[in-house]
Amino acid sequence: MKPNIHPVYHKVQAVCACGNEFWTRSTMDSIHVEICSQCHPYFTGKQRLVDTAGRVDRFRRRYQKTQASATEA
Repeated sequence: MKPNIHPVYHKVQAVCACGNEFWTRSTMDSIHVEICSQCHPYFTGKQRLVDTAGRVDRFRRRYQKTQASATEA
């Protein structure tokens, strides 16, 4: 192998938006994630919506209008 071409891996602490912290190895100095195995619905079995800028509310309003017009006809 050629010397000095591979990145140096550091032991870093990854921090999730839910507050969970875990150790891993990476070439970066720190890692911040939005969803981890402690808060992801697939692993927890709980459905929790992650609302980004009101997209869920906008979808629900649009769906209500469509559903209301379908029942009136």
